[in-house]
Amino acid sequence: MKKIHYISILLGVTILFACDDLLDVKPGSELTDDNFWKSEADFKGACNRLYYDLDGWSNDSRADEFVGANADGISSGNRTIPGTSDDWTHPYDRIFSANNIIEKGSQSPLAENLRNRWIAEAYFFRAYQHFTLVKRYGDVPLVTKTFTSVYDEDLKKGRTPREEVIQQCYNDLEFAAQYLPKRTQLGTGELDRRRVSRSSALGLTVRIGLYEGTFQKYHGVNGGSNANGHLDKAISAFEQLRGEGHDLHSDFNAVFSYLNEANTNLEIVFGKAYGENDFTTISTGHVYTRNCEGSYALTRNILDRFLYADGLPIDKTALKVPVETSYNNIVGLDGDGKPLPDGLGQRDPRLMKSIWTINDPLENDVFVGWGVTGKGKYYPFDSQRPKGYPTKKAFFGSLWEKSVGNKDFTDKIIIRYAEMLVAYAEALYERNGSITDAQLDATVNKLRARVGFNVKLTNAFVSQHGLNMLEEIRRERTVELLTEGLRYDDIIRWKIAENVLPVDLIGPICLADELQNSALIGTLNPRITDASGKINGIDVYPQANTYVIEFKNTRKFNPLRDYLYPIPTFEIAQSGFNIKQNPGWE
Repeated sequence: MKKIHYISILLGVTILFACDDLLDVKPGSELTDDNFWKSEADFKGACNRLYYDLDGWSNDSRADEFVGANADGISSGNRTIPGTSDDWTHPYDRIFSANNIIEKGSQSPLAENLRNRWIAEAYFFRAYQHFTLVKRYGDVPLVTKTFTSVYDEDLKKGRTPREEVIQQCYNDLEFAAQYLPKRTQLGTGELDRRRVSRSSALGLTVRIGLYEGTFQKYHGVNGGSNANGHLDKAISAFEQLRGEGHDLHSDFNAVFSYLNEANTNLEIVFGKAYGENDFTTISTGHVYTRNCEGSYALTRNILDRFLYADGLPIDKTALKVPVETSYNNIVGLDGDGKPLPDGLGQRDPRLMKSIWTINDPLENDVFVGWGVTGKGKYYPFDSQRPKGYPTKKAFFGSLWEKSVGNKDFTDKIIIRYAEMLVAYAEALYERNGSITDAQLDATVNKLRARVGFNVKLTNAFVSQHGLNMLEEIRRERTVELLTEGLRYDDIIRWKIAENVLPVDLIGPICLADELQNSALIGTLNPRITDASGKINGIDVYPQANTYVIEFKNTRKFNPLRDYLYPIPTFEIAQSGFNIKQNPGWE
């Protein structure tokens, strides 16, 4: 009997063709013949496709957080309307795979509870991909079926209002939460440990509810009338998730290390598996794919969000180093890696855990990648790396201790419990306009205590120091989730991208005696501030010898256009122009 194969194009339309050979079902979801969908192994093999298609390790340079070798077109405001784009087609391809499992699997003779367990995986991923599209484009065509004919009129459907798409996401996730196994019921195999669980469905609901609630509130979608309903979804989902046995890992950095290879890391709510045998691996020859030290670096803009040891921000603390004389001063150390006197410059410990410094105390314990021997002193402004701060987070304790044949098997965390804690705090405050000290202790202060940052965020502390509670909760989210690919989504939903993107992107203090090759200073000088923090008479950053990665005059952001992606022209044409372009991109 011939197998029927499906190739997904456009919004999931399929071209059918026959093939006599059997299709390997690991991974795959395109089999529909009469002999398939009859066992759990069939369902599992089909669902594997959904995991394989998850985006892998990457660095998100769309915001003010990461910089690469070249300016990011989205961050700098210099993108154009594409003819085609994977940003549009990939999610729809994956939605088709999910729809195929839902439709064909629902007709399976397998017992209802068994088939629903696997169909629930497809519902989870359908929600995940629709939400991805909404974040990028706003209103998008909602696709809840497969297409078997190019003449199906739904192939030319226009855009579905975002509220309707998001409500479908909630419905899909409610089904998923009902039928998916609990975290404790997952297997221990390389892929099984990262299959979606009830926790994953609840965690994604928290993320969607917070995003939509705040986006609609600050962008005035439908006058913001639906915002609280979405925030209620986030709050309710977290309060259910709280009973699923998750907790913070005791070691902040070990969360991201090879130690998460088993399903014993209670902080992981949802992740992408990387296994030695069953799934895929990461080449350690390209360590930038692990958010490490290679082709991307952090900006001073984002690192200045970290509080000082007194719990105060940079514009209020007495611990700020008045005149920085070393790259290391940003973390309260001198050039030799020793603490500055009187606690000057001391910060939230997560900063030191997030970036490499000169004579970093961890250099002797792990592979760092600086220098010929692969181990040794870090030198700023290495010619092979961007001119920012190299990230330590998700690096040490992972790459080289658990690698075979230049491959790494550290799983990528997509949703972790720390995000859920700070999301709950934010949703509570956005919903109620207030938050109790007990709620802060269970969320923000729990994150601080984990790293030994023992200055609590309380209502009294905020009042005493003239702070803004919402701003401090947002700050906590930013520093806790640094490098994890959430910053761009946050500045979009908060509607602050117009303030934080069209600015100078600042790098480190740059001094000739701290460079591996002091002669490099000559080529860097045109981008280094003078004694008054100016370049060519223009105020840039209030410290001398500060390197500017990108100048403000090369960056822009149009708030009437750039909060949404431009829709590819091919997709508009293929819809018979029923899909309309986003405002400002016409």
